[in-house]
Amino acid sequence: MLLVKNIGILQSPVGTHSLSGKEQAKNIKLHNAAVIVDGGVISKIFADGELPETSAFSHCTVIDAEGRLVTPGLVDCHTHLVFGGWRQGEVHSKLRGDSYLDILKLGGGILDTVRNTRKLSEDELYERSKGFVEEMLALGVTTLESKSGYGLNLDDELKQLKVNKRLNENTPMDVVSTFLGAHAVPTEYDGMADEYIDYICEVVLPEVKRQRLAEFCDVFCEDGVFNVEQSRKLLLCAQKFGLKSKIHADEIEAIGGTELAGELKAVSAEHLIATDKKGIESLSRGGVTAALLPATSFYLNKNYAKARKMIESGVPVAIASDFNPGSCPSLNLQLAINLGYIKYRMYPEEILTAVTLNAACAIGRGESTGSVEVGKKADLVIWNAPDFETVCYRFGTNQVKTVIKNGEIV
Repeated sequence: MLLVKNIGILQSPVGTHSLSGKEQAKNIKLHNAAVIVDGGVISKIFADGELPETSAFSHCTVIDAEGRLVTPGLVDCHTHLVFGGWRQGEVHSKLRGDSYLDILKLGGGILDTVRNTRKLSEDELYERSKGFVEEMLALGVTTLESKSGYGLNLDDELKQLKVNKRLNENTPMDVVSTFLGAHAVPTEYDGMADEYIDYICEVVLPEVKRQRLAEFCDVFCEDGVFNVEQSRKLLLCAQKFGLKSKIHADEIEAIGGTELAGELKAVSAEHLIATDKKGIESLSRGGVTAALLPATSFYLNKNYAKARKMIESGVPVAIASDFNPGSCPSLNLQLAINLGYIKYRMYPEEILTAVTLNAACAIGRGESTGSVEVGKKADLVIWNAPDFETVCYRFGTNQVKTVIKNGEIV
């Protein structure tokens, strides 16, 4: 058993489903609180100094929070964790004014990472990715999603997904795996996007299903990548194999990806920088969680998603890092929290929900994590901060004091 006592403020959203509208800003805030963990699960929560006789906890491991803030462990619901190489050389091209799609058309961008990822063995990718996981744990992330999409053929997509599985089994982090074979059109299918989608549906997806390597299927629905019809075909095929739908949409242009997300009732739509009123309405109708990536907007010097409008329109908003070697080479979810505060104009309570419960629901984990409640996993962060406003306010410093995953200090 574990006892975390002398918590100054215990702050958390509540529930097992994504929260939207005014509900997203509702957090419990318990003062002078304590949490008891049994078997890696939260068993009791106390507030206002209430605590049973200390003799009842003589065999407990005791952590004294010393008046600090405690929240749920952070959930990063959008990362591209498993990849080879970096793309620092592209920064010069971007400074010259070359766009993301310009670089991709010249064989750079995602295709450059594909070449580097294909060169590495599964073991090499695992060791590299394990280091990233350790960094993220130190920054307060206890659950994350990891997408494939840098293989773009059967063997190398499976290789990435197998790394995800090993990370989930062999590190403290809960790693949720998403198949993103339709991240770009590989060079061997240049000019044949339809044929590549057929290849994924007929060759790759059956093997992903057979080996049980992913829970979700994602697609990059964007101008110059995959159009709405291609994306629809892939996601419907993936649903037949039991993979729930996600979609990269409106990162650069609004070509109908958010409308497709609403139509298919996707679990999440992600990026959404260019999403318009029609797209927001579709997300709301479809009950789709918007996974927003402010650090990508920052790094690309692009516009920011309309988070405030989405919340007001009843769309549940999550915030994630989008860690990847090209458009966001940062795995620091705390930076995304800071940007959500300053650039999205979200309130601290809304942001906490966005990086815990809503993010957990965006990867199918809302029943077990994302909030501090009896019966949920004991994933907790003790912060070097008195309140969550301070976490949102300060940037450039890791504000985590202690991370607890499944009731164990990591």
